[in-house]
Amino acid sequence: MRVISVPTEFNEEELYVDLKPVLGHSVFLKCEGFNFAGSIKLKAATAMVEAAERSGALTPESVLVESSSGNLGVALSVIAASKGYRFLCVTDARCNLSARRLMEALGSDVHIIAEPSEHRGFLGARLDFVRALCASDERYVWLNQYTNPANWKAHYRTTAPAIDRQFPGLDVLFVGAGTTGTLMGCARYFRESHRPVRVVAVDTVGSVTFGGAPGRRMIPGLGTSVRPALLDESYVDEVVLVEEADTIRTCHRLARRGFLFGGSTGTVVSGAMDWLARHDDRDVTAVAISPDLGERYLDTLYQTNWLQDLYGEDVLDVKELTADLPGA
Repeated sequence: MRVISVPTEFNEEELYVDLKPVLGHSVFLKCEGFNFAGSIKLKAATAMVEAAERSGALTPESVLVESSSGNLGVALSVIAASKGYRFLCVTDARCNLSARRLMEALGSDVHIIAEPSEHRGFLGARLDFVRALCASDERYVWLNQYTNPANWKAHYRTTAPAIDRQFPGLDVLFVGAGTTGTLMGCARYFRESHRPVRVVAVDTVGSVTFGGAPGRRMIPGLGTSVRPALLDESYVDEVVLVEEADTIRTCHRLARRGFLFGGSTGTVVSGAMDWLARHDDRDVTAVAISPDLGERYLDTLYQTNWLQDLYGEDVLDVKELTADLPGA
């Protein structure tokens, strides 16, 4: 029996899904959504809050503030509630309604940015708001997930070693790129361990992270409109870009087999399948990191009207999604 007293004491580290029976390529999906925040962001949130406490920047009178598209906001809401801090999440209209409701249910405040910055998108507008707020009121403490080294160090200490223990013969690791905290933590760990692991970053088309042209991105999580300060491309062996329509199809194909994952996971899995299809993967041990589960996407990724309004009526081909199911 396992007993905990605070939500950060539980995080499932050893759950993997073998995707070969589902998608035809051998890759093990590390499921990071089984904790009280529902995503991998609980690790970074915990590390950043604890670092701020150790430095003295965070006091009982402080108000935490952070820019987030959803998952980190929920994670910080969980921690703030358990520790007795106030928390303000600055997000935008793309944040899933369920994530906003979760934050509010946990006692956090949510501020929604309605208009993007002309040249830096919604993220730029969110960052401008946070900077102005902190300049006007010293009670606000901005953890700044985009520059905070505690973000990547959380995965250097936890996520990467956990994968290493389970897969000592790992050849390829697929990691989604948002703030690049997970990517940098895992890539640094395997590089400094002198392991011949190929680290493949998975990003979404329309993201500027790796120098691509900015474009419309409606699925929160991966991708940015402002290049992350944490990113050091020298640690990344390859980058795969995924169209949002492919993310959607991958999520629905997994759901048809009983695995309801979120948009970030759909992007990572789609990128991994693309890479594996272009390489001889017969003797390759591959792991992909799943950041989140799918419940928060029921009103978007898994809602027909939302999908058709944004991506057209043909975004989902039911025959293709169910082609490998028994009796299809």
